[in-house]
Amino acid sequence: MPSLTPDRRPAETPSRPSSSHIANEAVSQVRDPPRGPTAAPTPEPERETPPAAPSTSDAAAVFDSLLEVKGELFKGRREVLRDSYIPSRLPHREHQIHQVAEVLAPALRGDLPSNLLIFGKIGTGKTAVVAQVRRDIERRAEVSEHIQFIYINCGNIDTPYSLLQMAGNTFAAKESDRIPTGWSLDRVQAGMRRLMDTKARTVILVLDEIDRLVVRSGDGVLYTLSQINTELANARLVIVGISNDLKFTNNLDARVRSRLNEEKILFPPYDALQLQDILRERAKEAFRDGVVDPGVIERCAAYAALEHGDARRALALLRLGAEMAERDHAKRITPDHIVKAKNRLEQDVIIDCCRTLPTHCKILLYAILQAYERRRTGVLTGDVYEGYAKLAQKLGLQPLHARSVSNHLSDLEALGLIRATIVSRGRGGRTREIIVDVPIAETLPALEEDPLLAPLGRPRNRGQLLLTNFDNPARTTPY
Repeated sequence: MPSLTPDRRPAETPSRPSSSHIANEAVSQVRDPPRGPTAAPTPEPERETPPAAPSTSDAAAVFDSLLEVKGELFKGRREVLRDSYIPSRLPHREHQIHQVAEVLAPALRGDLPSNLLIFGKIGTGKTAVVAQVRRDIERRAEVSEHIQFIYINCGNIDTPYSLLQMAGNTFAAKESDRIPTGWSLDRVQAGMRRLMDTKARTVILVLDEIDRLVVRSGDGVLYTLSQINTELANARLVIVGISNDLKFTNNLDARVRSRLNEEKILFPPYDALQLQDILRERAKEAFRDGVVDPGVIERCAAYAALEHGDARRALALLRLGAEMAERDHAKRITPDHIVKAKNRLEQDVIIDCCRTLPTHCKILLYAILQAYERRRTGVLTGDVYEGYAKLAQKLGLQPLHARSVSNHLSDLEALGLIRATIVSRGRGGRTREIIVDVPIAETLPALEEDPLLAPLGRPRNRGQLLLTNFDNPARTTPY
């Protein structure tokens, strides 16, 4: 019988040595036999903790392989191929640079320049030209003290409040001077004028994508800015608006339009040859000598020229093509890499999102698209549920309850595929009206790719093929 400890608990029974322990002991004895009959057994040395094994995850393997490869294509920063990079020279925009400089030149003499509107399609160099003129002005030490540029992208501004607050806080010397959140709009306007007047400067306010500000918030803030010089004591404000919409001023108040339309400059799109010049200069700065195959620059320029001469598109094609060549461990950038880059850029995220929706969510979206295609107006939730139920029964599925359908509608709205607004129907109460925010002609076929939804498909004409192969005109299928 085992003895008991003072606290009356039985002593632990010695555990039997494990088979692995016995095996290790046997190995130790074989490796280190005793030297004599009285030799003490050699103690087993302490085992060192083995070093941590390298990570074997997929992401770690990708990182390890990329770090082992030395860059053989890029010789400098690849930001050179992004539209945010401002080169020292802008090919084929010398005339526009001269025009913008002429409009803003009075500020160098201490006079007030005219307001300026710059129009042009996406990727025609509008922002880059203004940035280069700004850089040239700020390099002049004798005038940099009394001229200040403020650049605001209106695509990132939600309200007039945010715009005025951002512009005013540019002049705040310390944190206590800044315009906080929570003031009334009138107080923010007064605070902006007070901060601007702290220094006697000519402020050149660049409002990029100014048309989006008008669409989102109206022209009230533009009216405030256009007449602010009558309320400033020391500072003066010049507005430089940049827009992709040639007609956005048509909807402005007449007083705002007359003040903003003092000077206008139109940027024409680039043609294929001009895009080639732009790409060659960027390629010289970005790549090592001899890594760009013949036809790469021409193909990028040709693809971009088909899309209204968009230089951003051409640069994106060249950069992504080079990155794909790098992933392939290629030593040269070939036209095939540009084809892959084009296919990658054209991959529609929204369409891919529709393909991955749950089955009932796909059926619901299909019902919404069908109803919207017939009416071309908002669709009420009752009609949406009725159409969804019919499609589900047609496919042999049990329709979900109205509450589950309502949750799916909220999911589709969160993904940005639809918009739902509350509408009043008088005594009938209130309901939601559904507006479609995706291209119907492309989304319906994407949903019909699901084998379950294939019976809902309608026959469509194949249509014309897009000829995009410049090296093989005999090819009959698009890339």
